[in-house]
Amino acid sequence: MDFPWQEQTVIDQTQLILTSYQHWFGSPLLNPEQAPIELAQELFEAPFVIFSHGTQSDPLYNYGNHQGLMLWELSWEDLIQTPSRSTTEPMGQEDRNKLLADTSKKGYAKGYSGVRISSTGKRILIEDFMLWNLIDQYQNYKGQAAMFSEYHFL
Repeated sequence: MDFPWQEQTVIDQTQLILTSYQHWFGSPLLNPEQAPIELAQELFEAPFVIFSHGTQSDPLYNYGNHQGLMLWELSWEDLIQTPSRSTTEPMGQEDRNKLLADTSKKGYAKGYSGVRISSTGKRILIEDFMLWNLIDQYQNYKGQAAMFSEYHFL
């Protein structure tokens, strides 16, 4: 899919990501004055990496922007079938699980760094990572999102 941001489910997920970001960090990530489809396109084409996953017991990615798809070396179709844990090396799973659990309790985390892996096994050091809970208008937990712009291949 060349333009996933045009799909209603992706537009809805974009809104959830953006409203949750503003809830936890106190300022908008993008200009909220735009139409939802414009926000979806802007987030998808943003110069930073952003992902989200759902609430399954082994959460699957349900969003990744263009920068993220390129970094993880995945198509949209492959991404949304990928467990988010699969982008963490086995030795880093314990730290990842602790970070996700801590974020679930607090609502967000900032300043995290860690090593992740692409679908072809390239190791990537991510720095100054932000993670936040996705919550709907009724404060129901809907998953988590992550954003970063600083990374280096190892």
